Amino acid sequence: MSQYIPERLDGRAVNLAGRLAYSVAVAGSPAAAAETVIATVAVPTNVQTFQAVELEAWAAFTVGTSGVTAEMRIRQTNVNGTVVADSGLATVTAGNLYERSIIGADAAPGPGQVYVLTLQVGSGAAASTVSAVYFRALSI
Repeated sequence: MSQYIPERLDGRAVNLAGRLAYSVAVAGSPAAAAETVIATVAVPTNVQTFQAVELEAWAAFTVGTSGVTAEMRIRQTNVNGTVVADSGLATVTAGNLYERSIIGADAAPGPGQVYVLTLQVGSGAAASTVSAVYFRALSI
């Protein structure tokens, strides 16, 4: 048997549209220092995941009064769900606009798994404002 693969799939011939779910809808903004869901995405129920669900998110937000840190998380299901990815704490200054991104992978998703993107502003004494988000899930 030959050691070479006789044919390869070209990227132009692979359609991943059915495996991709995304959202650009802002679901909420953190009130004071509470961890808050800012975006939600669900994996299509009719897609089989062979390896993992790759998750990528980006958000732009203005830090509320007294905010000193910002942390984004990707969780399963809701704000109390299993953490899939955590950005860690970043130092921020109240009143300033920031952009953050986070990438993660869930190796054991359930069918139609729902993921949430959360934002928590440490020491925030007033609401922060999320102005834009992009959150995607790609089942591979």
